[in-house]
Amino acid sequence: MRKVREGERLLNAGQDLASVLRHLEITESTWNRWLSRYGGMKADDAKRLKELEAENARLKRLLADAELEKAMLKDLAEENGEPRSAPPSLAMNRPRMFHNRHMPTTPAPVGGPTP
Repeated sequence: MRKVREGERLLNAGQDLASVLRHLEITESTWNRWLSRYGGMKADDAKRLKELEAENARLKRLLADAELEKAMLKDLAEENGEPRSAPPSLAMNRPRMFHNRHMPTTPAPVGGPTP
Protein backbone atom coordinates (compact mmCIF):
# COMPACT_ATOMS: atom_id res chain seq x y z
CA MET A 1 0.00 0.00 0.00
CA ARG A 2 2.84 2.33 0.90
CA LYS A 3 4.64 1.59 -2.36
CA VAL A 4 1.48 2.23 -4.37
CA ARG A 5 1.10 5.67 -2.77
CA GLU A 6 4.78 6.45 -3.30
CA GLY A 7 4.60 5.31 -6.92
CA GLU A 8 1.53 7.45 -7.58
CA ARG A 9 3.28 10.44 -5.99
CA LEU A 10 6.34 9.94 -8.23
CA LEU A 11 4.19 9.56 -11.33
CA ASN A 12 2.30 12.76 -10.48
CA ALA A 13 5.66 14.50 -10.05
CA GLY A 14 6.42 13.76 -13.69
CA GLN A 15 8.60 10.64 -13.57
CA ASP A 16 7.97 7.97 -16.18
CA LEU A 17 6.66 4.56 -15.17
CA ALA A 18 9.92 2.69 -15.88
CA SER A 19 11.93 4.88 -13.49
CA VAL A 20 9.23 4.63 -10.82
CA LEU A 21 9.26 0.83 -11.08
CA ARG A 22 13.06 0.76 -10.80
CA HIS A 23 12.89 3.03 -7.76
CA LEU A 24 10.28 0.78 -6.11
CA GLU A 25 12.16 -2.38 -7.22
CA ILE A 26 9.04 -4.05 -8.63
CA THR A 27 7.94 -5.30 -12.04
CA GLU A 28 5.27 -3.71 -14.18
CA SER A 29 2.95 -6.70 -13.66
CA THR A 30 3.28 -6.29 -9.88
CA TRP A 31 2.51 -2.58 -10.21
CA ASN A 32 -0.59 -3.29 -12.30
CA ARG A 33 -1.77 -5.98 -9.88
CA TRP A 34 -1.32 -3.63 -6.91
CA LEU A 35 -3.14 -0.83 -8.69
CA SER A 36 -6.09 -3.04 -9.53
CA ARG A 37 -6.24 -4.36 -6.00
CA TYR A 38 -5.36 -1.34 -3.86
CA GLY A 39 -5.81 1.62 -6.20
CA GLY A 40 -7.98 4.27 -4.58
CA MET A 41 -8.07 2.40 -1.28
CA LYS A 42 -7.23 4.04 2.00
CA ALA A 43 -4.79 2.41 4.41
CA ASP A 44 -7.50 1.31 6.85
CA ASP A 45 -9.51 -0.22 3.98
CA ALA A 46 -6.47 -2.22 2.86
CA LYS A 47 -5.86 -3.37 6.44
CA ARG A 48 -9.49 -4.49 6.76
CA LEU A 49 -9.20 -6.34 3.43
CA LYS A 50 -6.16 -8.26 4.69
CA GLU A 51 -7.97 -9.10 7.93
CA LEU A 52 -10.98 -10.41 6.02
CA GLU A 53 -8.77 -12.47 3.71
CA ALA A 54 -7.01 -14.02 6.73
CA GLU A 55 -10.35 -14.81 8.38
CA ASN A 56 -11.66 -16.30 5.15
CA ALA A 57 -8.59 -18.55 4.87
CA ARG A 58 -9.04 -19.68 8.50
CA LEU A 59 -12.71 -20.50 7.92
CA LYS A 60 -11.88 -22.44 4.76
CA ARG A 61 -9.36 -24.54 6.72
CA LEU A 62 -11.95 -25.22 9.44
CA LEU A 63 -14.49 -26.31 6.84
CA ALA A 64 -11.97 -28.55 5.10
CA ASP A 65 -11.03 -30.16 8.44
CA ALA A 66 -14.69 -30.76 9.29
CA GLU A 67 -15.39 -32.28 5.85
CA LEU A 68 -12.33 -34.53 6.19
CA GLU A 69 -13.43 -35.69 9.63
CA LYS A 70 -16.93 -36.39 8.32
CA ALA A 71 -15.53 -38.44 5.42
CA MET A 72 -13.30 -40.42 7.79
CA LEU A 73 -16.27 -41.19 10.05
CA LYS A 74 -18.29 -42.38 7.05
CA ASP A 75 -15.44 -44.62 5.89
CA LEU A 76 -15.06 -46.02 9.39
CA ALA A 77 -18.79 -46.75 9.57
CA GLU A 78 -18.65 -48.58 6.23
CA GLU A 79 -15.73 -50.69 7.45
CA ASN A 80 -17.79 -51.71 10.48
CA GLY A 81 -20.60 -52.89 8.22
CA GLU A 82 -22.94 -50.08 9.03
CA PRO A 83 -24.89 -48.45 6.23
CA ARG A 84 -23.40 -45.26 4.84
CA SER A 85 -25.24 -42.55 6.74
CA ALA A 86 -24.46 -39.72 9.08
CA PRO A 87 -22.62 -40.69 12.27
CA PRO A 88 -24.91 -41.00 15.29
CA SER A 89 -23.52 -37.80 16.80
CA LEU A 90 -24.71 -35.92 13.71
CA ALA A 91 -27.97 -37.81 13.37
CA MET A 92 -29.47 -37.25 16.80
CA ASN A 93 -32.68 -36.05 15.21
CA ARG A 94 -33.31 -39.63 14.07
CA PRO A 95 -34.86 -41.28 17.12
CA ARG A 96 -35.12 -44.64 15.35
CA MET A 97 -31.33 -44.93 14.99
CA PHE A 98 -30.74 -43.76 18.55
CA HIS A 99 -33.37 -46.14 19.92
CA ASN A 100 -32.18 -49.21 17.99
CA ARG A 101 -28.57 -48.62 18.83
CA HIS A 102 -29.15 -48.56 22.59
CA MET A 103 -31.84 -51.21 22.88
CA PRO A 104 -30.59 -54.52 24.29
CA THR A 105 -30.81 -57.35 21.83
CA THR A 106 -32.67 -60.47 22.83
CA PRO A 107 -30.26 -63.36 23.31
CA ALA A 108 -30.52 -66.31 20.97
CA PRO A 109 -32.02 -69.46 22.52
CA VAL A 110 -29.49 -71.83 24.05
CA GLY A 111 -30.32 -74.59 21.58
CA GLY A 112 -29.79 -72.30 18.61
CA PRO A 113 -32.38 -70.67 16.38
CA THR A 114 -35.69 -72.45 15.93
CA PRO A 115 -36.72 -73.36 12.38
